[in-house]
Amino acid sequence: MTRVILIRHCEAEGNVKQIFQGHTDAPITENGRRQLELLALRLRNTKIDVLYSSPLVRAYETALAVNQYHHLPILQERGLMELDGGEWEGVPWNDLPEKFPEMAEVWWKAPYEFLSEQGESMRQVYDRIWNTVLALVRENPGQTIAVTSHGCAIRNFLCRAEGWPIEQLNDMDWSDNTAVSIVDFDEELNATIRLKNDASHLAGEPSVMIPHDWTRKE
Repeated sequence: MTRVILIRHCEAEGNVKQIFQGHTDAPITENGRRQLELLALRLRNTKIDVLYSSPLVRAYETALAVNQYHHLPILQERGLMELDGGEWEGVPWNDLPEKFPEMAEVWWKAPYEFLSEQGESMRQVYDRIWNTVLALVRENPGQTIAVTSHGCAIRNFLCRAEGWPIEQLNDMDWSDNTAVSIVDFDEELNATIRLKNDASHLAGEPSVMIPHDWTRKE
């Protein structure tokens, strides 16, 4: 059995400014640093054999926190990056419906059909994150692999780990910053989700789940 621990990055400035981050790099916030302190404590006694990170700053800083008590090499993997939002990058969430009315409606109602002309489609992310993690599992059989990545990427991965087609993406919840998920793979690479989007270490106060952000449309 090979275990994958997926961790969403901590709060970054893009979260606070409420913009579409995607591949946009931005420093983490002071609240993000508090989240990382709690995450490091949560994982201090967790078995981790190898540690991978998206190269984006918010994910790499999260990997540094995970590594505080483990002292492993941090291996950067571009396949763990967030969806490339293309023309959506840096646009405030509230402006998306006005700037991209058709695709904004798709994002909320049928995200599996999302397509950024200058970036990626949701289907590309669904395949990319899955194939990237499977490659890491093949490279590290029998090990416990920690991965720091991003909300949309992790959501797609967990959807596929559930055995769901991408058309069920809206059935998968979004994760809070620094939320932890655990997926086990057997020798045939069959996935079993053991823990999903758990942010209990935040104890409420440092949480940044905003009910009116770009991940939710009422």
